[in-house]
Amino acid sequence: LSELFVSFSDKSWMHTPEALAKHYIPYNVKFLGNTEVEAPKGTEVVKDAVRKLKFQRHIKKSEGQKTPKVELQISIYGVKILDSKTKDVQHNCQLHRISFCADDKTDKRIFTFICKDSESNKHLCFVFDSEKCAEEITLTIGQAFDLAYKKFLESGGKDVETRKQIGTLQKRIQELESENSELKQQLQDLEEQLMIAHEPPAGSVSTKPLSTDVFDMVPFSPVTPLVPTVASNGLIIIIFVSPPPPSRWAELPFDPFTCGSADFPPDIQSKLDEMQEGFKMGLTLGGAVFALDPLDSRC
Repeated sequence: LSELFVSFSDKSWMHTPEALAKHYIPYNVKFLGNTEVEAPKGTEVVKDAVRKLKFQRHIKKSEGQKTPKVELQISIYGVKILDSKTKDVQHNCQLHRISFCADDKTDKRIFTFICKDSESNKHLCFVFDSEKCAEEITLTIGQAFDLAYKKFLESGGKDVETRKQIGTLQKRIQELESENSELKQQLQDLEEQLMIAHEPPAGSVSTKPLSTDVFDMVPFSPVTPLVPTVASNGLIIIIFVSPPPPSRWAELPFDPFTCGSADFPPDIQSKLDEMQEGFKMGLTLGGAVFALDPLDSRC
């Protein structure tokens, strides 16, 4: 911390201490990316990183990809990198983890800093295109270091531990926010799937399943006449016949069951009684086609 502070000691600061201590200074820049470096500081180290990331960005640009725009928020607690539209935090580089900061004297748009990653403990070099204000951003970071160093001396080092705890909590908050967004998306997907599952297909018609019940398949109607027929072998066959239209009722054959009482010869009366018994059995068994043997005692 002190080494980096010394490199800015001969510069005049641009912002009030309150702006960096109680708030932050925002800058809109283009983010070329970050890459791992072997050393925590050094001009040649960042030059190699800038060349590498510029080359990668040139390839992506030839493929039609634009350089992403981000917002930098610089304060005495660190440098935050946010998406310029959604304001989502992409990186939160705590100030005590930044070991080197510099702007490119040959290209006034480029500035960079090296930060030690809190998870992997690797040194990462971040490179930005700042539209010709690279030196101003570098000085702002230097002023934040100056104020943070003074505060460190005043607190006797206790403030560093507090900032570490705050940084840990901020990181955990970011993780929870990311998990919350993922769970919301999963819930929305499940709700959409549930709605689709309950919607009938377009043009579909609800139909009643076909019944296998014999009474549903061949309904009995009291107006459906029974035509008894005596076969040559003596069997009586009872068949359901669909009634004719009303216009042909006058042509219906004589039916002894629908006529009034009358006297018949004994042999005819015996046959009629047998036919009547068969008719009753036909009603009991559901009205299909039956062959009845009047001489069979089981009928």
